[in-house]
Amino acid sequence: MIRIALLLVLVITGALSVFAQNPIIKGTYNADPTARVFNGRVYLFPSHDIPPATPELQARKWFCMGDYHVYSSDDMVHWTDHGVILDQKDVPWGQPDAYSMWAPDCVTKDGKYYFYFPDAPKAKEGERPRGFGIGVAVADKPEGPYKPAEEPVKGAFGIDPCVLMDNDGSAYIFWSGMGQRVAKLKDNMCEVDGEAIAIDGGFPRGNGLKEGPFAFRRADKYYFTFPWVRDSTELLAYAMSDKPMGPYEFKGIIMDASATGCWTNHHSIVEFNGQWYLFYHHNDYSPDFDKNRSTRIDSLSFNADGTIRKVKATLRGVGISKANEQIQIDRYSYIEGPVVEYINRQEPFLGWYTDFKWQGDYVKYNAVDFAKGYKKVNIRYRANNAVVVLVRTAKGEKIAELNMPQADDWSEITLDASDSVKGVQDIVVELRADVKQPKGFGAKNDGSLKIDWLSFGN
Repeated sequence: MIRIALLLVLVITGALSVFAQNPIIKGTYNADPTARVFNGRVYLFPSHDIPPATPELQARKWFCMGDYHVYSSDDMVHWTDHGVILDQKDVPWGQPDAYSMWAPDCVTKDGKYYFYFPDAPKAKEGERPRGFGIGVAVADKPEGPYKPAEEPVKGAFGIDPCVLMDNDGSAYIFWSGMGQRVAKLKDNMCEVDGEAIAIDGGFPRGNGLKEGPFAFRRADKYYFTFPWVRDSTELLAYAMSDKPMGPYEFKGIIMDASATGCWTNHHSIVEFNGQWYLFYHHNDYSPDFDKNRSTRIDSLSFNADGTIRKVKATLRGVGISKANEQIQIDRYSYIEGPVVEYINRQEPFLGWYTDFKWQGDYVKYNAVDFAKGYKKVNIRYRANNAVVVLVRTAKGEKIAELNMPQADDWSEITLDASDSVKGVQDIVVELRADVKQPKGFGAKNDGSLKIDWLSFGN
């Protein structure tokens, strides 16, 4: 068997756009992500998926959620888990073992934070819980502690609450259940003021299911956005209005349905530091059970007339990766040739690796911050043969030429590098022929090179 070494080229180009890796939180499932900006920081209020916890839910293979966490970040990359802010056992009016704490929201008014959530009301003796109420819990800080009200919000019955705080201080609550509805909230933020209005009667029907509303204001336009089952899986759609309670005119699609068949999607849209973002979910860390989902983020933008440009789901996401932290190139910006696989499909939280097999295979990874020069390159890899890795900039400045030995098991290696590269750079990883062999595309090596991550250091 001919031993063919590989030439791996990292091409780095300057870019000012910011990205991070999707999904953004590892080790726990978090769906239905509502993002809010409080005090210059992004707070994330998702639901908390867990494996089915009762025989009934196991038999149905259904959603199971019993508490809520809140996360926060100041750079959209590093997220702090502030722990459980509300448990189903602590809701005075809720069934303590219903596992029905679905999509929530949180807003602030007059120095208080109001956390809205759906829950199943307590059932009568010997009966199952019926329907959903919408609860509210109040705190002095976005991370809590939150104290739930003794009763659900009066006048709102359903799931997936969202509250729009208008510029004049008025609050409007949206929810799903028997259609999509909106009502104004009283100043106490705990009661509906007047009658609720159905707002989706004129929208296209598809297969009928519309849930998870998220409403926001931009300039003088109001946006009503929602997951919608048009065929068999949910996509994200939206409508616009000149008034918070409508009428809303259907405009189109924000994000297409999952190409891999994740049945649900659920989202929020927020502006942070001058950029708009779409938070949504996918079952990346649960490939065989799409009721355990994880949060993703991608950038969102608008046309001149205020309509939303369709967002393409990415693995790269948003935020700038620091060069001295693990750069997961399997969360690529663009790929041509390599394949991405789970390190262990039975333990998805271990993540993925990128498998290079053919000459010319390459991966692009955007926005790595070389804040200072680094003298070392660290790589976790496996290789059937010795490989040569060339690291350089797009201008031809060589960072490192790495001679990496054969590694039958996952191994980490640290080798010398130049410290001349600085600033935010894009990375492209390309597989080429051994410098000792004839170069050209189409030749497969006698094995493969698998890269888990790389980083730079001193």
